[in-house]
Amino acid sequence: MARDMATPDLTGPHWNDALRRELAAARTNGRVGSRIVSETDRVRIWLLDLAPGDRLPFHTHVNDYFWTATSDGRARSRYADGRVVEVDYTAGDTRHHSYGAGESMTHDLENTGDTILSFVTVEFLGGPNPSLL
Repeated sequence: MARDMATPDLTGPHWNDALRRELAAARTNGRVGSRIVSETDRVRIWLLDLAPGDRLPFHTHVNDYFWTATSDGRARSRYADGRVVEVDYTAGDTRHHSYGAGESMTHDLENTGDTILSFVTVEFLGGPNPSLL
């Protein structure tokens, strides 16, 4: 039976009521890292350090950005569309993301490995979407 793609499937072993409530409130959460270490009118630089078992709550990206892993590790992300993705990271892995007017992406990040997982994230400010911070 085909599933309505407009209605995400937020069931299964990686979802619970608390996560669904947190996701519902995350559209205005722009905290995409643990702490801001630098900010200008053009960029915002975040550090993110997650101990094993720690989780960055659901948050929404509206600005173009890139992240770079600064440690090896493993993590799980749950996305607003219902996807659950497991990823192994190697220090130096980098991904770039871009968003047009009205576009965004909401997800969480959970360290499922046995080492501290660290990233640097750089957001580019002044794009087509208002910043959430």
